[in-house]
Amino acid sequence: MSPPVAPPGWSRWLVPPAALSVHLSIGQAYAWSVFKPPLESALDLSGTQSALPFQLAIVMLGLSAAFGGTLVERNGPRWAMTVALVCFSSGFLISALGAATEQYWLIVLGYGFVGGIGLGIGYISPVSTLIKWFPDRPGMATGIAIMGFGGGALIASPWSAQMLESFGADSSGIALAFLVHGMSYAVFMTLGVLLVRVPRTVQAATATADGPASVTGVQVSARSAVRTPQFWCLWVVLCMNVTAGIGILEKAAPMITDFFADTSTTVSATAAAGFVALLSAANMAGRIGWSSTSDLIGRKNIYRLYLGVGALMYALIALFGDSSKPLFILCALVILSFYGGGFATIPAYLKDLFGTYQVGAIHGRLLTAWSTAGVLGPLIVNWIADRQEEAGKHGSDLYSLSLFIMIGLLAVGFVANELVRPVDARHHVPAPKEAVDVAARQQPESA
Repeated sequence: MSPPVAPPGWSRWLVPPAALSVHLSIGQAYAWSVFKPPLESALDLSGTQSALPFQLAIVMLGLSAAFGGTLVERNGPRWAMTVALVCFSSGFLISALGAATEQYWLIVLGYGFVGGIGLGIGYISPVSTLIKWFPDRPGMATGIAIMGFGGGALIASPWSAQMLESFGADSSGIALAFLVHGMSYAVFMTLGVLLVRVPRTVQAATATADGPASVTGVQVSARSAVRTPQFWCLWVVLCMNVTAGIGILEKAAPMITDFFADTSTTVSATAAAGFVALLSAANMAGRIGWSSTSDLIGRKNIYRLYLGVGALMYALIALFGDSSKPLFILCALVILSFYGGGFATIPAYLKDLFGTYQVGAIHGRLLTAWSTAGVLGPLIVNWIADRQEEAGKHGSDLYSLSLFIMIGLLAVGFVANELVRPVDARHHVPAPKEAVDVAARQQPESA
């Protein structure tokens, strides 16, 4: 499947909607918690068991993005989106069979393993294409697409809940909900497959003024990038930022309930659910807002904001969070906006350092930091909370130690960001003189 080349007059503004159709679909992963209680009841599972499909999906996201990144670069966005469509939708269909037959291992295999591959390939599928179309605003372009992953749960969560209410929360109802998900997402993701295009090259004299520039400047291959200290500094930056954000996201409802359990302003289950929805909105808004801001103030500066101010927000929650509900909510919203912004800004940061040559493959390898953080963040918060509860503590005391650990992790990320420097010339891809001459004369066309 050859990459589809944009015809003359094709508008680059059609590419972000193509990317959004994929990211809004695979963003359903953040709504997995809707299926946890019905699965636990229908299949007699523990909370740890019902979380396994989601955990495996996040691990497979990082691994498939890392190992499939080069294939995505080689075969183009349409191939990648097709693979993502097949795997993600098939994962739901396999899960539907597992629920119908009450074979939980099929749900783990389908949603976690097969669907997780679709998550990883789908997540990185539009990145390098968007950066090539929008070299003038790479943070905004990738932010638009990756915003969809953060916002997918805002659609999937109420939709899934309504289906379970209509079909029933038993095994057959869950199976039917999985089936509808798989078929619906296949149709929606097909829109992206059909719409996506890569830029065509024309003579500079006929190119439009606002079109994307040609691939020039520093270019580093994926194989060389992972051998640079810059890559591993950014790996630490992303891992620390995601660990801190997901620590709140995964435990949001019980955390706000516990924080104010011993006060006169207790938090109801309905209010806690509303808090989770607010965090999802902040996550989504941060992906487009902060990544677009990075185009104005620079990538290193925006990560100074994420990591430095993020640590301050955690300190305020740890010290004063249980005395002021508005302060707790505001700080949590800021932290989650930084969490989303970190995801959306990292492709542009990679482009600045390594060029556009294999930025999708490099991004895929960097997402192993997400897999690590997806395990590390919830483990820190949940394990410490369990130990504190066994020690007889309650309320905000369950989370104090976790919050200070998160501050320390963000400080580590801040230092790693400060260590980022331009990539040494020995890692640059050598280009024949002819290729350089052609690149100097050409640029992709955009409407």
